[in-house]
Amino acid sequence: MAHLGARIAHVGAGEVHVVLPRRPEVTQQHGYFHAGATSSIADSAGGYAAFTLFPEGSSVLTVEFKINLLAPGEGEHLEAVGTVLKPGRTLTICRLEVYGVTATQRTLVAAGQQTLIQIQSRPEP
Repeated sequence: MAHLGARIAHVGAGEVHVVLPRRPEVTQQHGYFHAGATSSIADSAGGYAAFTLFPEGSSVLTVEFKINLLAPGEGEHLEAVGTVLKPGRTLTICRLEVYGVTATQRTLVAAGQQTLIQIQSRPEP
């Protein structure tokens, strides 16, 4: 996430927001945020949202995720919101939403769902 320039903007139990400022390195040929950058911050927001509910000493890995790109990624920055829909002992399901944000508008540009697995034997570094 550091390479993309993304940062965590909000952490709550079962919900995390990740913000990605507009930079040429994360846009595509038409100037929109690239789908890869959009997907990356969505995946991280969901992963960290699940991680907030995991026990100490555990880790998180994405098993699968699906993302629909609903509108061109425009704005001063993107904000990905990961929300736990169903926590589990092994698998956790999260909703993923990504918004294009300007000073006056917040537009949903991507939505998806993710499955994560809790790993007991590999704590986060």
